[in-house]
Amino acid sequence: MTDTSRTDVLIVGSGIMGSVVARLLREADPALDITMVDGGNAIGEAPGLHLHDLDDPVLWSRYNEQVATGIQGMYTGAEVVREVADSLTDLTPGMFHALAFGEDAEAMPATALAWNAGGMGVHWTAATPWPAGDEVFDFGDPDGWAADLDTARRLLAVTPSAIGPTQVGRMVLDVLRRRFDGVGSGDRRPQPMPMAVTATASGPMPRTAPGTIFPAIATGGDPGFSLMTGTLATTLIVSDGRVAGARLRRIADGAEWELLADAVVVCADALRTPQLLFASGIRPAALGRYLNEHAFITARVLLDLDRFGIGLDALPLPRPGEFSTDVLWLPQNGAAQPFHGQIMNRTYVDEDGHPLAHSVGLSLYAPVESRPENRLVFSEAETDLAGMPRITVEFGYSDADRTLIGRALDEVRSIAEECGSFDPTTECALLPPGSSLHQTGTVRTGLADDGTSVCDPDGRVWGFDNLYVAGNGVIPTAMAANVTLTGAVTAVRAARAVAGRHGAPVQSVAGRHAAPATHREEARS
Repeated sequence: MTDTSRTDVLIVGSGIMGSVVARLLREADPALDITMVDGGNAIGEAPGLHLHDLDDPVLWSRYNEQVATGIQGMYTGAEVVREVADSLTDLTPGMFHALAFGEDAEAMPATALAWNAGGMGVHWTAATPWPAGDEVFDFGDPDGWAADLDTARRLLAVTPSAIGPTQVGRMVLDVLRRRFDGVGSGDRRPQPMPMAVTATASGPMPRTAPGTIFPAIATGGDPGFSLMTGTLATTLIVSDGRVAGARLRRIADGAEWELLADAVVVCADALRTPQLLFASGIRPAALGRYLNEHAFITARVLLDLDRFGIGLDALPLPRPGEFSTDVLWLPQNGAAQPFHGQIMNRTYVDEDGHPLAHSVGLSLYAPVESRPENRLVFSEAETDLAGMPRITVEFGYSDADRTLIGRALDEVRSIAEECGSFDPTTECALLPPGSSLHQTGTVRTGLADDGTSVCDPDGRVWGFDNLYVAGNGVIPTAMAANVTLTGAVTAVRAARAVAGRHGAPVQSVAGRHAAPATHREEARS
């Protein structure tokens, strides 16, 4: 006989999205019983804390060495691990290529999965640009979208000008502003990158992570909240248009049991959320389809100090605990400027700490068309390392995508040449798909159950009254910008809907209470 336990709300996944859901549910109802499960274990002593902020000097150094590249896919290491591990218990908590889990990800070869408590939320760069134009999916309610976006900003502790601009950073911004003068509104001009950090007067700035969004993840202290790490949700228990809970498996010893729940929110990332639904027999036509990720063009150029009249002694040094002197943002502005730019600058120093040179790290993200043929295919017969349906990734660029990528390569070269001497053959590259780790679309939201979406605008899966999905996979639009802040909007919506089921409205950023989901549906009709 299978052991069973019960909770009010089960959250699958302990990353940024799961923590946002938990935080809002707790704000709405202090008595709600919430259980969160994650297959991975903690990195360091406490789960859900950002690696940038750990006291362990070895972990801290390893993280900062990898993240200084500005390429999230490199968090998995320089070499692509193609060999499947012998078992999940052999995996040290951290990031792994999907190939190492036994997935067939050759079409998106840099795709990686977080296998640790806190998910990608303990690794991310914390860049939080806001979406605009075609990136926005407000479903005809721009005021509601703006309120939800502000709530996401509050929870992620977004700081508008986190790192820079230094005087040299302002010169780089001047280059960008001259190039894109008159393109976009004032709040979409080149500017410092908004980041999910806590501003400090000196030293490193702590990054927002699951354990800071919902502190009970890291420190406990909430009697109504339970975090089960090293625990995999293998199947959702489905009965008559409802999900009764989930079957769980402890990684360490294989023990299995059932956890019953009044509502389930799956926030397991853009690959493993649809994988869990498929394993549970929940297979809407759009499941796994519309897989998307912006194309990633990266370059680095040494700033021509003579051209800009800068002496070596005037070069900025990074704050202790930070690797960049400036993190800047080139917002996308529609057809006139369709690319998102993330510019991470740094000063190189000699062994005595004296400046030698200054580099401008240019990354442009080019949006990619959302097409159903870009998809995840789940096997009926084969399983991956976790015993879940094996994933085959089918992904490619359309002719329109390739044209836009070519334009982005030209744009990167042109910007770089304004900064210094630049060789595009050695200092610029189109990275392989998966490199940004910004996959979207695989459980996308929509207004109607018409085969092109998996869930409604609140994240409720079509055909179920108590199953919700949240996170980047829910995003239905072609994104140019980093996707975490936008994905957090879907978590805000799902949390509000779940809280509404329990008669406890979620508090907005301004302190007003949003109406429960049932009332909002009546208002729409």
